[in-house]
Amino acid sequence: IQADGTDGNCVTFVLHGEDHTLGNSLRYMVMKNPDVEFCGYCITHPSESKINFRIQTRGALPAVEPFRKGLNDLMSVCQHVLSTFE
Repeated sequence: IQADGTDGNCVTFVLHGEDHTLGNSLRYMVMKNPDVEFCGYCITHPSESKINFRIQTRGALPAVEPFRKGLNDLMSVCQHVLSTFE
């Protein structure tokens, strides 16, 4: 993961080796946070396996916080689905 941006509340994270599967799921989890003003992702090119994931927050909240919370929440949901399936 690389974080690009000079402003702490508006950051683009570059996720290598990922595609729409993680991008769309993570975008949904991050957008559930009321402090997030914008969250979106794009795939740079179909032959590259990386996504640019951008988060902009309201106020002084650093963008890395909802990013980290979104990843943790997504892992919890996946663990619940796996345990239910098993």
